[in-house]
Amino acid sequence: MNLAPLAEVTRGGRVESLHAGAVAVVNSRGELLYHAGDPDFPTFTRSTLKPFQALPFMRDGGAAHFGFGSRELALMCASHSGEPMHVDLVQAMLAKAGCDEHHLRCGCHVPIHYATADQRPAAEECFSQLHNNCSGKHAGFLAYCVQHGLPLDTYIDAQHPLQQAIRQDVARIVALPESDLMPGIDGCSAPNYAMPLSRLALGYARLAQGGSAPEYGNELGQLFDAMTSHPELVSGSGRADLAFMQAAPGDWVAKGGAEGVQAIGIRSAGLGIAIKVADGNARALYPAAIAILQQLGLMDAGASAPLAPWMQPLLRNLRGLATGDIRATVRLVQA
Repeated sequence: MNLAPLAEVTRGGRVESLHAGAVAVVNSRGELLYHAGDPDFPTFTRSTLKPFQALPFMRDGGAAHFGFGSRELALMCASHSGEPMHVDLVQAMLAKAGCDEHHLRCGCHVPIHYATADQRPAAEECFSQLHNNCSGKHAGFLAYCVQHGLPLDTYIDAQHPLQQAIRQDVARIVALPESDLMPGIDGCSAPNYAMPLSRLALGYARLAQGGSAPEYGNELGQLFDAMTSHPELVSGSGRADLAFMQAAPGDWVAKGGAEGVQAIGIRSAGLGIAIKVADGNARALYPAAIAILQQLGLMDAGASAPLAPWMQPLLRNLRGLATGDIRATVRLVQA
């Protein structure tokens, strides 16, 4: 296993911990341009898969059928924070499909926005599956099933026609045989796939090209436009994916995933970037991602401002005292 240093954590000016992983940077033809560590590191895509899980719905005209605009499409690709703007829109999407919260199969968790704001929910607060960060994706899943008259109660089963259609579209976009997609179950109970890191980067290079490269499908262009037009719906207030897309509006599309996965597509440069932190710790992810963008010559003063909180974040103890920081150590190698 060939891993590269991605970031280090300091305390009192000394290195206390190290995070290693892998990086792949490819163009939309799948040619590897730069890497750190093993560019084909087998990686579960987790939530970075979401735009591609929306492709069957898009390809079959689901957006027009249900009257979903760019906000709904953005939420289908989201790991949202469970803020009112997210929950209300998911509820509206389900209503348009003739469904409600009880049809969801994603499970319930405390909304992400509490952790982002370093807060705890009040004892009397109650949450539902609508607050799950994946509920927008699942609302899209249900809408597809309603449109095609497919069973609703088994829509997350790997053998369900929806999940089979997703598998086919994922394989097509990342240029892999379906048999090479390594199956697993995601945190929201939907099927997820592991693939070489460079193939995930290819998916995001093609997502960023979108409608300008029709051979990949105009649907990708619609999803790219939705995500970059509504980054606050794709993630949420104070989140890194929002900051990445605000750093280069209409040019960068960004999507993180659990266990230290980040994917970024750069339309103007024709690039896809995929990063995996081997130990799954996301604290290393954002300083490393920013350093990669800098090394690729993509960061200017305008891009730096929204991303400043993630470049070299301070670490504080329970009393608020600064104890150290997180510093990127990643170094790209030309392929």
